[in-house]
Amino acid sequence: MDVRRLRVLAEFAARGTVAATSRALHLTGPAVSQQLAALEREADLQLLEKRGRTLHLTAAGQRLVDHAHVVLGDLAAAESDLAVLRGGGHGTVRIAAFPSAARILVPRLWPEPGTAPDPRDPVLHLTEHEPPAAEAALLQRQADIALTHSYSLLPRPLPPGCEQRTLFEEPVHLVMHPAVAAAHHLAPDDPADLRDFAHDPWLLPDTRTACHEMAQRACGAAGFAPTATAVAGDFAVLSALAARGAGVALIPRMALPPHGPDLSVHPLRAPVHRGVHALYRSGTARHPAIRNVLDRLPTTSG
Repeated sequence: MDVRRLRVLAEFAARGTVAATSRALHLTGPAVSQQLAALEREADLQLLEKRGRTLHLTAAGQRLVDHAHVVLGDLAAAESDLAVLRGGGHGTVRIAAFPSAARILVPRLWPEPGTAPDPRDPVLHLTEHEPPAAEAALLQRQADIALTHSYSLLPRPLPPGCEQRTLFEEPVHLVMHPAVAAAHHLAPDDPADLRDFAHDPWLLPDTRTACHEMAQRACGAAGFAPTATAVAGDFAVLSALAARGAGVALIPRMALPPHGPDLSVHPLRAPVHRGVHALYRSGTARHPAIRNVLDRLPTTSG
């Protein structure tokens, strides 16, 4: 089978339509359809089927996509090894990162102000994305590294054709105004039992995020469904509301603002952790520019 046609099939699996695949590969729609039809003839199996007006992978097509990821990963590894032999450490590395990683981790990849940049370091380009969008950007070759997270209560599967390096794990804390903590007889830094907060107003992350599902599951494990006073996509908003006594919130350590007198931060008696990961397409970690960035990514949120 032609490797170029396997790449077309893998791109179709990642993007979902012939039109999106053609844009990604800089081909016409008919050219993509011809490549897929030729691959079906080579495989002597139906790889795609129409459901209504949309084209979908068959079971055989999905199986071939799985093999294509392995083949393309090996090809990427070969290309990376050749780049090492050529001494190519330059180029641009595109990073897709969730908000707190984009704010805390990625800036550390740039040199300190007033310090001359290392000529061996690649040029960096950052785009802020929640984990699902970061993974999609990686699979669609719009990013070279995706910084994502997963919670101990909410494991996240590794996307096909990708590898992962876990940078660190961090605890999730319960955050509230000191007066709320005092009402619950909590001294500073005392562990909090979520069961004691079943009747408190809650400040929840955006419903479209894994952080929202984490809060729901943590409260569910404690035996209640939280009543939301506010829902926001920015942990800084939830922290500001907690500092005004509007409610309590579950916030990972890296997303916490600097502790002030209006915010009481408590570990959980039943701990919840968030893992922070760097994802990259199989075989690309050996490319000098990508390896350079992976090796310099912080392994702590502090």
